[in-house]
Parts: sequence; structure tokens; C-alpha cells
Amino acid sequence: MTILLALLIDRFLGEPPARLHPVIWMGQYLEHAGRRLPDLPPWLALPAGAVAWAVGAAATVAGAGAATWLVSDLPAWLELVLLAFLLKPMFALTLLLSEVAATETALREGLAAGRARLGSLVSRDTAELEPEQVREAAIESLAENLSDSLVAPLFWFLVAGLPGAALYRFANTADAMWGYRGRWEWAGKVAARADDLLNLIPARLTALALLGADALRRDRRTVLAAEARRTASPNSGWPMAAMAMALGLRLGKPGHYVLNEGGTAPGPEDLPRALERARRAGLGLALLAAVVQVAMAEVIIHV
Repeated sequence: MTILLALLIDRFLGEPPARLHPVIWMGQYLEHAGRRLPDLPPWLALPAGAVAWAVGAAATVAGAGAATWLVSDLPAWLELVLLAFLLKPMFALTLLLSEVAATETALREGLAAGRARLGSLVSRDTAELEPEQVREAAIESLAENLSDSLVAPLFWFLVAGLPGAALYRFANTADAMWGYRGRWEWAGKVAARADDLLNLIPARLTALALLGADALRRDRRTVLAAEARRTASPNSGWPMAAMAMALGLRLGKPGHYVLNEGGTAPGPEDLPRALERARRAGLGLALLAAVVQVAMAEVIIHV
């Protein structure tokens, strides 16, 4: 029931204030701890980055564990409510959908507005993108972040409770801030690899959900795996390729990869289609997670 209540909180209350948001706290730690890491020589940057990551991860897990312990002695209904409020900041489905939808709204106002809005979603340079490329990037971000912002936190919540969800959110935030090549090649290597590891299963679950009924066909799963390997990331290509295949679209990043090359370029009607696909897939997996949570609780009670 914790997951169901957290989903309702996400839908109707949204994100907590920034000053109370644990992911903001994680970002503040990472910004402070990483201030000088990229300037270190590689032989020192790698272990220093690993230690800084480990300290933040340990503090995150300890804080989530302490919060879980503090509410565990409360009446069951109050424990449920508080745990749901603690879980909610670890995922953000409603925010993700609204941010991606805002890109299409801005694009209809003008190409410059669409490019600017997209810049809040992706790290790539948006200054020269054409309208279909803006939509491509927005749909890719939607698919990738459906895993990062919803499926993975709930998956790790099922595996290890609130500490598991919090650890994932810390790792994903660290990868977003430290996991770049260039200056962060060595200092951010542990952050990038940890995020890769924690996303291995969630990314593939997300892809199967986005693919829908076609996921039952072995030939379509084979194509999905081949398409996913076109990207450099071991994980992000899976949900992006699945979205491209499900909608019959060509998605890609200029100079890097093309997914579902035989598909059509995204048009004005395709971003709403992608949003609806993501909403259904995300809610389907979230509800499945809620069922699994209830089943696990029943097993524990009867053991």
C-alpha cells in the first residue's frame, strides 16, 4: 500500500518544497564534495571520487534507514502514511510528464522557445536543433527518465525498502552531476558505473513495458536488444529504442546513434502519443510493484 499512496501523493501533491527535498540535499552534497575533484590528477581523482561517492551513499542509506526505524513503532496506518511521504521524493512521474509536455507547448510557440525548454531536460546543445530534433530529444529523455525517475526507485524500494530507493536516487543524481567524460572522466567514474549497475534491470523492465504486447514476441525482443546496443550507454538505449519501436518513430542524437532508422521523424502529434505511452507503461509497472509489495508483506506475515 505504501507505493499506491506514494503514487497518489505524486499525482495530487507533487514535489515537496526544495528546502525539504532529499534529492536537493543530495545535489548540494555532491556539488560541495565534487568542487575540486575534476582538477585532481587521474591517479588521485579516481579514489577521491570513489570515497566522496561512498560517503554520500552511506549517509543517504543511513538517513533513510533511520527514518524507516523511527516510523516503524508508530500505529500501522500512520507508519504507512509517513513512509509513503518519505518514498514520494524518490520518484517523480507527474513532474516528468509535465516537463516533457511543456516542451511541445513551448515548441508550438516558436522554435527558440522549444529549444530553450528542451534545455532543461537534456544535456546536449539545443541551439541548432530543428523542430523534429527537439521532439526526438524530448521523447528520448521521456523514455530514459521513465526508468530513472520512476521504475528504478520503485524497483529498489521493493528490493531494499526506503534505503534502497534512496541509494538509487543518490547514485542517479551523482551520475547526472559527476558522470560525464572530459574533466570528470576519472573523478566521476565510480558514480557512472554505480548508476549503470543499479539501472541494469529497471531499464529493461521499462523497455518491455513501453514495447507493450510486442514484448511477448521473441523477434521483437531481439530487435529491441539490437537497437539498444546502438547507444553507448548499457541502459538508456533500452527504453529509448522501445519507445521508438512502439511509436514507429526514428529517434537519435546527431553524430552518435539512430534508433529504429526506418521510422518516421517525430511530428506535432507524436510527443502527446509518447506521453500517453509513458504514462500507461509507468503506471502499469508502478501498480505491479504495489501488488508485489502486498504479496511480499503477506508472505512475511505467514512465515
